[in-house]
Amino acid sequence: MRSTKRRLRAELEQRRVARPFAARKQAADNLAGWVSSAPFRLEYDVTVAAYVPFGAEPGSPGLLDALIDRGVSVIVPAVPAGEPTALDWVRYDGAESLARGRWGLLEPIGHRLGSDAVEAASVIFVPAYAVDKTGNRLGRGAGYYDRTLTGLTAEIIAVVYDDELVESLPAAPHDVRVRWALTPDGGFRELG
Repeated sequence: MRSTKRRLRAELEQRRVARPFAARKQAADNLAGWVSSAPFRLEYDVTVAAYVPFGAEPGSPGLLDALIDRGVSVIVPAVPAGEPTALDWVRYDGAESLARGRWGLLEPIGHRLGSDAVEAASVIFVPAYAVDKTGNRLGRGAGYYDRTLTGLTAEIIAVVYDDELVESLPAAPHDVRVRWALTPDGGFRELG
């Protein structure tokens, strides 16, 4: 199964990188636009955990800004030092608060809130290479998100390009399923 997942990741990464910049930008704008029609509550007293896209991942800080415009608190991950473990979290206060962190990822420069800060989130947007119709998510492979999401009751949304919502993916027992997919053209889709 590991080699199958590795092969899929490589294929999907190649497809993402091959997407024209204009198509990726349009997709990012569309994703941000879907925030106003989310099928769950996004108001002033809600905490949302999200991510800052890396490379050709779908999304943009515009999605995070759209969430802030709804009045919610947004936290994004900061990768802790050492071996893969649960992600640390930092409050997102706009694109100007981002700096390069571990592996060149953009992370907020503010105070780290700890790995348990995600427990306050009722909605969590996660990156994925693909997600299947039963909620299996294919991530980058280090297991940070599986370690982070285990046992949470939040609405978990995998953000993918439309062609990355697929019929089925290989899954291991420790893989945490997601309940929703968010795609640029299809918006929020319930899985399962």
